[in-house]
Amino acid sequence: MQVAIIKYNAGNIYSVDCALKRVGVDAVITDDEEVLKSSDKIIFPGVGEAASTMHYLRQKSLDKLIKSFTQPVLGICIGMQLMCRHSEEGDVDCLNIFDVDVKRFCPMKNEKIPHMGWNSIERVDSHMFPVDLEGKYVYFVHSYYVPECKYTTAVTDYIQPFSAALHKDNFYATQFHLEKSGKVGESILTHFLNL
Repeated sequence: MQVAIIKYNAGNIYSVDCALKRVGVDAVITDDEEVLKSSDKIIFPGVGEAASTMHYLRQKSLDKLIKSFTQPVLGICIGMQLMCRHSEEGDVDCLNIFDVDVKRFCPMKNEKIPHMGWNSIERVDSHMFPVDLEGKYVYFVHSYYVPECKYTTAVTDYIQPFSAALHKDNFYATQFHLEKSGKVGESILTHFLNL
């Protein structure tokens, strides 16, 4: 099985590569169209800013390529947000795989932004997840969120409930960092690789 990590102007890509190595997978990090198209699974990770990242993806024609994939694709953190319709971060149109907008957290009391640290996932509902993950803790770092919508497959509550994970057809995504979420993250990653 060939697993590809999309190479683009986002951080944390090599942390995802290390997480894959921990579960026994040697991935290729690439932006080569033919290598990506021929891969069995694709991971679209990252930490970054939505507007500059979308500009980069469009310059490299990766925006059209990502939308054309028919194999399982997993977006992580900014990867998930860029798969949505529009982001308030930089007021930018994104890939529109998930027909929902990304919003900025607005503190109700004295909550800190970004939402950073461990939080639980609830209402877990997708064949992407092992069944025993209800209430398990995963690691988040983000200032923007995807509201609950018809694609939501797990929910976390910080300021208000939001989508911790999304799924549509062959596209899967998590707001939390699988690569920083210990054994829970590894179990989700392994489950995705076995789809």
